[in-house]
Amino acid sequence: MTVPDFDNRDHGHVARAGRDAISAVKLSQHLTADIDAWAEAHNMARSDAIRKLVEIGLNASPGPVRVIPYEPAAIEERAAEQIERMLDPSLPADERERRRRRLIEGPPEFLDQRIDLPKPRK
Repeated sequence: MTVPDFDNRDHGHVARAGRDAISAVKLSQHLTADIDAWAEAHNMARSDAIRKLVEIGLNASPGPVRVIPYEPAAIEERAAEQIERMLDPSLPADERERRRRRLIEGPPEFLDQRIDLPKPRK
């Protein structure tokens, strides 16, 4: 008995002229249920619903891209404000400051691991 050599096959898929390509996709059960519900609401089969949803998605214009500037000082300040809200107000001020600083800067044993800080000279 001979076993066909699958490694030498041409794996390029070419759609035949005049025919639509058939594509298989892996979908989670949740996504399949959502597609089935959409298909039922629009009175169409699952394959037609998938095709239509892909077309809708490809024709949708992307919204404006919101660029958030990287400002380390502002990020640190927002983190400090959030930490301050979470700390126990009954703690003494120096203890609250120590905890806030430790949370923002990280434990001293990891300072050499921080990529956002310059490396200490040896």
